[in-house]
Amino acid sequence: MNRFLFLFSLLVSVASLQAQVPDRATYKSPYSIKLSFDVKDLVSDLYQGKRADPKEQSSADFKDWYDAANQKRWTYWGPPSRHYPAPAKLSERNAEWKRQRVIAAGMTMVGKGYQHHHIPDWDPPAEWPSEADKKRPVAKGLDCSNFASFAYNLGLGFKLPSAVGTLGAMTEAPGPGEGKTTPVERIELPTDYDAFPKLLRTGDILCIKNKDGDITHVVLWVGDMGKSPKSEPLVLDSTGDSGVDANGNQIPDGIYLRAFRATGFYFKQASHALRVIPDDAK
Repeated sequence: MNRFLFLFSLLVSVASLQAQVPDRATYKSPYSIKLSFDVKDLVSDLYQGKRADPKEQSSADFKDWYDAANQKRWTYWGPPSRHYPAPAKLSERNAEWKRQRVIAAGMTMVGKGYQHHHIPDWDPPAEWPSEADKKRPVAKGLDCSNFASFAYNLGLGFKLPSAVGTLGAMTEAPGPGEGKTTPVERIELPTDYDAFPKLLRTGDILCIKNKDGDITHVVLWVGDMGKSPKSEPLVLDSTGDSGVDANGNQIPDGIYLRAFRATGFYFKQASHALRVIPDDAK
């Protein structure tokens, strides 16, 4: 079995990506996603080549990632992310291919923890500056906006803002690839929970507000790709507030599939959605 097939077999079963994370205790997610495109065509470069190489995640050389001279400059955020080029033949792909590609890119990071980092595989040593509250050990991972940004970057070459407020207010996205920009559509949301799946598209960025109306969290809408034992809509995000899955088990903090429920924070505090990938022209 070649390297791509071996790596991909860890996540794929009958064209489904399983959210199983053996390296984070014993948690096994009841949620998964199903691809409607050829698996190799959609994601092979996410598992082999430069897009699959953690050392290629930053615009800084890997040799500088852990240089003590950068501790004061980068602090706990670590090295900056690179801007990936657009994947091959992107202009020939339809909207659904692009949307599934973003979620598939996000799924490559499932199981990493909730960390205020710019890239998912930076693993700072113990002596590196950490956040003041020190609520969790410093390790690999991303926060919500850096995760959404990196999924779009890795998948399609869109380098979205990593600050959550800036991301939530964006009207155009840098990419695909460097030197290009793409308009971003703001989607006003309904008050009816059942209307969300009808309105939103896979890959849309759902922006969540706090009690003061500020955007403090973002999630990726999974949409028709999602598979849940309770037929609940799913989102993919990174959060420090783990939540409970369909089996009643606590979801670890970090990057996982989660249910979008009428009783949940994501619905009750939803502000608006952003659509980076427009519908195909008719």
